[in-house]
Amino acid sequence: MAAGTLDWTNATLDSLTTAPYRAQANELAGRMASEVAAGKLPFLSMGYMDSLLDELEQIRPSLAKFDHLLLLGIGGSALGARALQQAFAPGQDLPGHQGPWLWISDNVGASTLEAYMAKLPPEKTLVVTVSKSGGTIETVGQYFIIKKWLMEKLGDAWKDNILLVTDANNGFLREEVNRYQTMSLTVPDNLGGRYSVLSAVGLLPAAFLGMNVASMVAGAREVAKGLSAPGLDGCKLAAHPAFELAVWGRALMDANFDEMIFFSYVPAMASFGDWFAQLWAESLGKQGRGSQPIPAVGVTDQHSVNQMFLDGKRNKSCLLLSCPSLPAGPRFPHDIPDKFDYVRGKEYGELLQAEGLGTQMALCKCGVPLVEVRLSEDSPHAVGAMIVLFGAATILTGWLMGINPLDQPAVELGKRLAKARLGAEGLEEEKADLAAFLNVTRIEQEF
Repeated sequence: MAAGTLDWTNATLDSLTTAPYRAQANELAGRMASEVAAGKLPFLSMGYMDSLLDELEQIRPSLAKFDHLLLLGIGGSALGARALQQAFAPGQDLPGHQGPWLWISDNVGASTLEAYMAKLPPEKTLVVTVSKSGGTIETVGQYFIIKKWLMEKLGDAWKDNILLVTDANNGFLREEVNRYQTMSLTVPDNLGGRYSVLSAVGLLPAAFLGMNVASMVAGAREVAKGLSAPGLDGCKLAAHPAFELAVWGRALMDANFDEMIFFSYVPAMASFGDWFAQLWAESLGKQGRGSQPIPAVGVTDQHSVNQMFLDGKRNKSCLLLSCPSLPAGPRFPHDIPDKFDYVRGKEYGELLQAEGLGTQMALCKCGVPLVEVRLSEDSPHAVGAMIVLFGAATILTGWLMGINPLDQPAVELGKRLAKARLGAEGLEEEKADLAAFLNVTRIEQEF
């Protein structure tokens, strides 16, 4: 069974100029084949995957010793793990949960970090620090503090409660692995954070929480094989749904649809909206171009931002995530007021499906180009396939835009300025810019 279906019925393809982008299928197929062969797109080739699955199996007994996993990571080092946890291990957000627990420290929040150290039992907590470069100060800064906490609480045994996910050879965290012989897993070369959920970055927390990692990987491989197998040509690429999404996304930008809604009508998968937002924004927001991703949750956001989607500026398109096979839930009772008789005796899940259809139709009636991403089931297999589909579509969209979808130069500027503010060595130009910015006469108003 296919993982899902893309429904193009309301994508308004007939009103978009797509021919120039479809004509690039041969060129892009050659580029993809070349970059896959060169190891530049590991999230598609997955050459690391078999050894990673073996490593996860080997450390499974070690993981089972812990009740809590505290993940230190930010951006792509955390968003995928959170989305998977919400989708397939939501127990800790529900009454009566008995473990295991995943805690994600993905921001510079002093009170939150202090609460982890005050409340988590150190002997039953595995601290996983994720940074490919080993130099992400928000993450490594937390590692310094949590490491000290473990040393104070556990003595020489602190090293048994640490697992570092980082580069195979370089960076501070790899130096820590070599110095202390802590547990570690590798982030493959050329695998950026926003493309890394199907690596140790996301699969380690998934394994800790007991998800079916093998099924997730199988779904991912089914979508990836059409792009990474030898013999990729223009015809094969043009038939792949990732290419069709890329052509659509690129043509929408030409037509001034510069906002992309990710509307999830699979409640447990709402956090994939945040994951998609980073993927799309950080990959395509370059050189004054791109489209702004907007995560939205059905049905919650029907009662908030949907007013803007339906009646605001006509610059929005939509990916609407659905799954007709979601659990039906309990039935509405029969002894309800007559004005609600339209739900009498119906299954609760029918309400979600009706709301999703209503929103889809309303968006289309209001001129919002929409593709429904309809999952066959709410399973790890389907989500693995979806992750690769969106990742590949993002890469191809970037190539059709003529930009590099794998870097994030503007983000690096903010990081350098923050380091300059803290007094890091060098960065003289950034320090001069910082001084100029801080020394202007402020225009302020109290409220």
